[in-house]
Amino acid sequence: MQRKILVTSALPYANGSIHLGHLVEYIQTDIWVRFQKMQGHECHYVCADDAHGTPIMLRAQSEGITPETLIANIAKEHQTDFKDFSIGFDNFHSTHSDENKALAQQIYLANREAGHITTRTISQAYDPEKEMFLPDRFIKGECPKCGANDQYGDNCEVCGATYAPTDLINPISAVSGATPITKESEHYFFKLANFESALKSWTTGGHLQDEVSNKLDEWLESGLRDWDISRDAPYFGFEIPDAPDKFFYVWLDAPIGYLASFKHYCERTGVDFDEYMKPDSTTEMVHFIGKDIIYFHALFWPAMLQGANFRLPNNIYAHGFLTVDGKKMSKSRGTFINARTYLNYLNPEYLRYYYAAKLSSGIEDIDLNLEDFQNRINSDLVGKVINIASRCAGFINKGFEGKLSSSLSEPILFKEFVDKSTAIADKMENREFGHAMREIIGLADKANQYIDEKKPWTLAKEEGQEQQVQDICTMGINLFRVLIIYLKPVLPETAKQAETFLNISPLQWADIPNPILSQGINKFKPLMTRVESEKIQSIQEDSIETMSTSTES
Repeated sequence: MQRKILVTSALPYANGSIHLGHLVEYIQTDIWVRFQKMQGHECHYVCADDAHGTPIMLRAQSEGITPETLIANIAKEHQTDFKDFSIGFDNFHSTHSDENKALAQQIYLANREAGHITTRTISQAYDPEKEMFLPDRFIKGECPKCGANDQYGDNCEVCGATYAPTDLINPISAVSGATPITKESEHYFFKLANFESALKSWTTGGHLQDEVSNKLDEWLESGLRDWDISRDAPYFGFEIPDAPDKFFYVWLDAPIGYLASFKHYCERTGVDFDEYMKPDSTTEMVHFIGKDIIYFHALFWPAMLQGANFRLPNNIYAHGFLTVDGKKMSKSRGTFINARTYLNYLNPEYLRYYYAAKLSSGIEDIDLNLEDFQNRINSDLVGKVINIASRCAGFINKGFEGKLSSSLSEPILFKEFVDKSTAIADKMENREFGHAMREIIGLADKANQYIDEKKPWTLAKEEGQEQQVQDICTMGINLFRVLIIYLKPVLPETAKQAETFLNISPLQWADIPNPILSQGINKFKPLMTRVESEKIQSIQEDSIETMSTSTES
């Protein structure tokens, strides 16, 4: 049965470049989406720049440009980086859009109408030098729960606690360095506790990974507090209806940006937006996110949607962070690597494959070990998978005018490769990409072993063995073709080049059992080259230089 799936990745913030840590999520999501499309499902992958908030307003001021100009410039950079990493968004939009404004107001007003919005006066941190209320991320201090230093005003990156910025110990303004004073202001709140029983049911209903459900259970047990959804002027965002100089907090309209991007896409393509959004929809909505934003996505977001009579997500899949060589990404060590710096030196598909080989369905961090990265690409992709085609193609092109045999000489071996499709598909569906890659590389080993045993290079020198040579190499080419289908969600560009070489139309999962026989193939051109140590060193050297001259944190 064909599924209809809306898939999103978390929105990159329009205040900085895409780096290799961000790419864990976009590559993970893209592989899953490409796999669904190869299965013949209707799958729409949307994203957007998260374009609101004080950091963007302040950076635009410091650069002497409007926030709109800043986010337009960043949008170009982000989209170029994503395209070059083959992240195949069907639509990439911005939260600063007409669609997002309309949907944010619709969802807010529906919740207000239903009694889920309240107002009250709060005491808030205020920068006396800059004459502005300080957003959570512009106050730093010690976490009130665990005492960790240098934590932001909304949540602790060490223990994961969320709190009010006024709870921080020894706070300072990150804008001016001044000690904030306390000032009163009327704020708008979303009554999260109104959804307590619904959220308890939803968070334990199989929509989340077990470890995420367990964490949410702890938060639910400790009680749900009202969520502050407003910010005071000056602020770059959408004004709250009927509330002059009050703006939606960026975290209210950011997830709505998923729906806004999809609406923008639907209006362009004729896909039925309402079919995907109604509460009883038979379509699926799946979010891929980092583990640091679970609270917003698995509590606030489904509650807001339910309060506005929208459908809830079917699944929210969280992943861990990226470490490089076993440590947090570091500017001083050159391991805080921007997407563009990597792209200047290496094939993006190497990173796509390496992440796939490391990713599982859990929320554990993954490590980019640069030496292992080099070894694994050179061994798995260049030395095993691509090697099969390069070993066989020359014989077919030279001795048989590029034409393959009319039958498979080893149908049992071919069937063994085909029979793995169910297990590999199951692993891809369940985001167990690392297990899937191990299965695929195991098959590549078998294909190479077959060629080693048959020795076509020896037979080619003997008279009367022409058919044998053609059969062995046809077999090898067909085993290679099956492997390329399995790897296509991970290596879309390599697969495209392989399709050209094999002289076939774009491969789908359903093509796996059908060998290519009695047809011509094109001349083989190397599909990948080895990773050289100098390239990795250059990336690290450039990262130290780039980050030391950058104003971005």
